[in-house]
Amino acid sequence: MEFQTERETLLRPLQSIIGVVERRQTLPILANVLIEKTEDRLCLTATDLEVELKTDSALEGGQPGRVTVPARKLMDIVRNLPDDVTLHLKQEQDRIIVKAGPSRFSLATLPADDFPTADDVQPSHRFALPQSQLRWLIEKTHFAMALQDVRYYLNGLLIELEPQHLRAVATDGHRLALAAVSSADSLGEAAQVIVPRKGVQEMLRLLDDDEEPVEIDLGAGHVQVTLAGIRFTSKLIDGRFPDYQRVIPEEEGSFAVVDRETLRKALVRASILSNEKYRGVRFGFEGDQLRIQSNNPEQEEAEEQVPASFSGEAMEIGFNASYMLDALAAIDEKTVHLHVRDANSSALILGETMRDARYVVMPMRL
Repeated sequence: MEFQTERETLLRPLQSIIGVVERRQTLPILANVLIEKTEDRLCLTATDLEVELKTDSALEGGQPGRVTVPARKLMDIVRNLPDDVTLHLKQEQDRIIVKAGPSRFSLATLPADDFPTADDVQPSHRFALPQSQLRWLIEKTHFAMALQDVRYYLNGLLIELEPQHLRAVATDGHRLALAAVSSADSLGEAAQVIVPRKGVQEMLRLLDDDEEPVEIDLGAGHVQVTLAGIRFTSKLIDGRFPDYQRVIPEEEGSFAVVDRETLRKALVRASILSNEKYRGVRFGFEGDQLRIQSNNPEQEEAEEQVPASFSGEAMEIGFNASYMLDALAAIDEKTVHLHVRDANSSALILGETMRDARYVVMPMRL
């Protein structure tokens, strides 16, 4: 294998796939990137056996071949070369020689045939939507995923497909985030898949906030996302996601209308003196005030008063401050609605007008 290319032509795809390469690998070859050169294409592939990223770009000339080289070393070399340099890569037995101006590097290789690649996904569902919509769904929900929970199906993001809607749902059992987008075109038959945390993080990194289309294939055990020049494949979590609709409170009964930023800042201050482990704060709803209180084992206390319009009878209810702050950060509107039924029921947090993103936080005993 031998080819010549501009620095940026190789650096850009390397940067796109490097996030998949773990620094500590059980298999040495997983620290490598697979380079495939054909007559007119250059393909780079990285995987950790759960997630795979593959880039495909046009590159005329050179000699075809396949080889794997250490991914992070190659990227560090290319990244630190001058901007306008031309790279020349040539395979010589079990080495790959990288030349750029007066610089020369010799990197060890491993056989390309030993590199594990994902099987082609045989899609049972295929649909497309703008990148911005898929990115919005993930941004508004991914923070509520569980982290290393024994209920493995919570350690990922539910993607739920319906003919005219696409939803993303995440929960760790203590809070829940849901977001939905609508489509004028049919997205296909109903389906549910759970994308693992690593796959969700990589999708969020790859997606841009623009109207360029992204194609999504759902298959048996895999999801595949195709962007311009990049193909992302992730294994799915094999499990049944909880019936999330059952735990989302209705928009009925008592609710408070609060300025989002005022509430957020008050919560940040009050949480400073909360219990560091449980992060509990007490919300007191009464008339035109929301009182926020916290204390800790050192007998330190904080109290904040936030202007609020509350429609029900006075009540007190405890919440995890971090969960509340995450929900408030995900809402883009100036004013939020907090729906609370009683001290033992979950709270529903919504923007004043936006109903396509919903957040549920369970109460705490304080």
